[in-house]
Amino acid sequence: MLLSNENHTKLQTNYLFAQVASKVKAFKEANPNKNVISLGIGDVTQPLAPSCIEAMQKAVTDMSKAETFKGYPEYEGYDFLLEKIAKYDYQDRGVNIDTKEIFVSDGAKSDTANIQELFSNDAKVAVLDPVYPVYVDSNVMAGRAGEFKNGRWSNIVYLECKEENGFIPALPNEKVDIIYLCYPNNPTGTVLTKDELQKFVDYALKNESLILFDAAYEAFIREDNIPHSIYEIKDADKVAIEFKSFSKTAGFTGVRCAYTVIPNELAIFDKTTNNLVNLNRLWYRRQATKFNGVSYITQRGAEAIYSENGRKEINNTINYYLENAKILKNTLEDSGLTVYGGVNSPYLWVKTIDNMTSWEFFDYLLNNFYIVGTPGSGFGKAGEGFFRFTSFASREKTIEASNRLKLLKK
Repeated sequence: MLLSNENHTKLQTNYLFAQVASKVKAFKEANPNKNVISLGIGDVTQPLAPSCIEAMQKAVTDMSKAETFKGYPEYEGYDFLLEKIAKYDYQDRGVNIDTKEIFVSDGAKSDTANIQELFSNDAKVAVLDPVYPVYVDSNVMAGRAGEFKNGRWSNIVYLECKEENGFIPALPNEKVDIIYLCYPNNPTGTVLTKDELQKFVDYALKNESLILFDAAYEAFIREDNIPHSIYEIKDADKVAIEFKSFSKTAGFTGVRCAYTVIPNELAIFDKTTNNLVNLNRLWYRRQATKFNGVSYITQRGAEAIYSENGRKEINNTINYYLENAKILKNTLEDSGLTVYGGVNSPYLWVKTIDNMTSWEFFDYLLNNFYIVGTPGSGFGKAGEGFFRFTSFASREKTIEASNRLKLLKK
């Protein structure tokens, strides 16, 4: 008899956002005349930048001619996109990242989940709490998480981000091998300064740990002294892999394009050969086996993001979402609620009212205001009592939601 992979069956109920979607679907079926506004899932609503559309249309024409047709793409990405990423996202910021250290992919979600395949199953993992669920779930699937007890996995170290510590996590109080960091943070919308991030780099250097740094929302950063890349931190290239995405910054959620940076000097120990293994080449080998690259049309669209017009268009869209965040933040604070994030991030982290649990607050908002958000407890035990709103709705729906939320009083 064929047996299931027991690590997969350990996963808790449904994926968080599938749970939310299921509850919303049931509500809509029971209340077909209610105008439900979603401020829950982090999906964008504004169209792709004109520069991207133009580039992709031209790429489609290229595919119609034998002399410009493209088949399988390079596993790490086309040079024309790698060169733009290296220049505009790193070298122009004074960070020396080479094109050979960049791997184009179909999403930061995929990469942050798949990267753990490179590491031994007994690697000790630390995550922030609250946390983007994919980091934890992918390690559960690998058999690295242990048993689920009292809302947490027994073999995972949790670094709590709470009001009491200003959402700044303490360093692990034990030696860990892998540390997942996400800044600007999903779900709290908070950030770390360069000095705060330097402490994690120093810890990793001292303990021979590896930092997996998800910077998917860096384009939303507006304040000074907030790093756009972990490689702005001294010696981070010796201990960190970075993930970035075009999904939220350029509206590519329906197009799928991102990239991962693995510095050439990063290496981990292989106990079979008693030698160090180069992570850059290990990831290349993994991608060559399991991934056939991102389409030419998509990569031409991504390249256009870095054109003069493209950068202006993308920045306008990001400012649009940040203005949405400001509208929601002002409304909620005027109603007496405690709100974090929304300044360098598209996410608002809101404290629930009347000591409601996160899911109770979800039901309260859905049933009384017809507004959908995401329960904080779905991101981890430390997220209980909080709620995440996104600013990715249209301006019209954001204003309508804001008007409804004016009736919400602490």
